[in-house]
Amino acid sequence: MRALLAFTGSRGDAQPGILLARELSARGHAVTLALSPNLVEFATAHGMCAVGFGRDSAELLRTQHADRRFRSADPRQRVRAVLDLQRRGVAEATRDLLALAPGHDVLVTGMAGEEAAERTARNAGLPLAAVHFFPIHPNRSVPVVSAAWGARVPGALNRRIWSSLRWARDAALAQPLAEFGGAQRRLPGRVSIQAYDVELFPGLAAELPDRHPVTGFTVDADGFLGGPVDPALAAWLDAGAAPIYVGFGSMAVDDPAALVRMLGAVCARRGRRLLLAAGWAGIEPLLSAQAAIVDQVDHASVFPRCLAAVHHGGAGTTAAALRAGVPQVICSVQADQPYWGRALARRGLAATTRAADVDADRLTALLDRVAEPDVVSRAAAYAASFAADGVARAADEVEAIAPLTIPISEFDHAGRPQ
Repeated sequence: MRALLAFTGSRGDAQPGILLARELSARGHAVTLALSPNLVEFATAHGMCAVGFGRDSAELLRTQHADRRFRSADPRQRVRAVLDLQRRGVAEATRDLLALAPGHDVLVTGMAGEEAAERTARNAGLPLAAVHFFPIHPNRSVPVVSAAWGARVPGALNRRIWSSLRWARDAALAQPLAEFGGAQRRLPGRVSIQAYDVELFPGLAAELPDRHPVTGFTVDADGFLGGPVDPALAAWLDAGAAPIYVGFGSMAVDDPAALVRMLGAVCARRGRRLLLAAGWAGIEPLLSAQAAIVDQVDHASVFPRCLAAVHHGGAGTTAAALRAGVPQVICSVQADQPYWGRALARRGLAATTRAADVDADRLTALLDRVAEPDVVSRAAAYAASFAADGVARAADEVEAIAPLTIPISEFDHAGRPQ
């Protein structure tokens, strides 16, 4: 099988693609891994060659952060901002994927950039496997409004609103995709791989009879890609009590210095050390007795050694903390993040708020909440139920949808079947 894996977006979007590429390569398949240009080096550092496609995802995130409409009190302005952002780079991504597609048997994509990948698959006549890190198919079970009253929206209306949002997204992307044609061509096959725990959304499993849940894939992707802990950080962890972890992934920060001061004060008030993963926030590294500021951490190794995890609620980070059994404070910024916050709060596994509302007093109160013994015990019990074969099961789904071909390992050096 010759597989084209196209994962655009942030580092959290790329990591599952890298792990899936590793797994398929280990099974003897030929893999072309395509990522946002700014993440090609990241893949290389983790043992997978990659090519760039589309636009720089960090640039797109900076553009989003600068757009005041995302923080508007008017929901119509926020919707317009989201749709405008989604249009950016779609044509470039589709053009690049169409150039890469010839010679492949299957196209695999993530949630970000799925429309560009689908148009490519239709034009190239390839089956499509879409890996979803959040339940985006219209449904009755996931409250479409990520607020406390969202659960009171009737199921039928909830599904209708999800469908309307999907229609609005398709309409917004119709113009940049129009130049490529092929919209009406049938896909030779399609599968939606649900790479999250459907049990976090009661009732959802019954609504997805033709979908393929692969619980634990995002956990594996986020938790087992980073490799061993940096020796200096490992020594810092060994030198004192369990710290409070804080990390906001690819999210931008308005005032990094003020954030560090606030976090340091909160942790000092609790008699705890601070471990801050700066990500793309532009915060300078630091290693002192009371604080460690690093670029990124291997969640699988570090989270079990932390008292709590304060983060933005990205699917991968959320799942990695669930697997580690660490209580969470989710300070959501955008997209699926507030939904994860609500889902975990309903299960008593986390406390949640908007990142824009976080100050020292609010963060202290949220940390108090997740330090309660019942939250700690529920987090530990939930971790024990996680599957460990998410990547392998996702690879099984890709193999199942692709045309039957002979793996590379069954050819000799001259290209003849052995």
